[in-house]
Amino acid sequence: MKKMKLFSGILAASLLLAACSSDGGSSSSSKEEVIKWKFGHLADENHIWHKTAEEFASLVDEKTDGQIKISIFPNNSLGGETDTINAIEAGTADMVISGETMQNWAPKAALMAVPYAFRDLDHVKSVVEGEIGKEIEGEIKEKVKLTPLYYHTRAPRNLTSNEKIETPADLKGFSMRVPNVPLFLKVWEAAGAKPQVMDFNEVFTGLQQGVIGGQENPVDLIQSGGLYEVQDFVNRTEHVYSWIYVLVGNKQFEALNEDQQTAVLEAAAEAQKFGDELYTETIESIEADLKEKGMEFVDVDQDAFREIMLPAIKSTLSPEQFEIYEKILNAK
Repeated sequence: MKKMKLFSGILAASLLLAACSSDGGSSSSSKEEVIKWKFGHLADENHIWHKTAEEFASLVDEKTDGQIKISIFPNNSLGGETDTINAIEAGTADMVISGETMQNWAPKAALMAVPYAFRDLDHVKSVVEGEIGKEIEGEIKEKVKLTPLYYHTRAPRNLTSNEKIETPADLKGFSMRVPNVPLFLKVWEAAGAKPQVMDFNEVFTGLQQGVIGGQENPVDLIQSGGLYEVQDFVNRTEHVYSWIYVLVGNKQFEALNEDQQTAVLEAAAEAQKFGDELYTETIESIEADLKEKGMEFVDVDQDAFREIMLPAIKSTLSPEQFEIYEKILNAK
């Protein structure tokens, strides 16, 4: 019996010693698994959004000691904006850049890009960082199931074409692409055009093949999409000043521990500043580059476009949306 007790004691001690002397010791089992996020967006690798996303990913990696790794997929390589949002809900993607498209889930997101609602980028910033912005963010988090991390202000949306368009009268029969935003369809129909919804990754081919005659976007996307190869004019409608969010799925963010969440938010704040500085440096040079590549910038009668679009804005927005729209107009 004494021999049996002695053998049992030796065996237990040996097992304990083996466990403690294994590679990394007992701490190896408590080491947190690396979290891998997929981040998809529509711009190319030279775009402000992508460069800022790379900075954000690097900051997150640094601040979490490598616990969170973010892989970035530009050029809609995870699918279009709506596809990526759906993929985040399904758990096959984690992050996206999105704006007014989210109104298909959260109606208040429509206010991020109402034609002729914002005077300039300072007006945009005061709204997004104020009470109206927080209200929109809250609905996005609740209804789209996405958490805004930081945002990009956008250069004004302008209409591109192969014939000059200076007044709404020039739009008669003009076929153009718009994003999947009901309000955009309505206002361009009211202005006399024939708008159709199309993913951005289909726009170049659509223009090249004559399926559409034009499209509207900020100059940075006109450049990154190579649209200067298939369009001659940038008509300065400047019909939308807006912003766009960088978002992560609620489930993905809430799965992080408190320290990781703090690190991600700190990285987002630093990426916000990085993106703002990059925007200021690059937008003017983008316009110069487009001119050098042969595009002509055309001044238009913006008051005429504003006037003809206003009835469609009023009829399309719900009473709640229109109330927020009026608050935006009056924001300082």
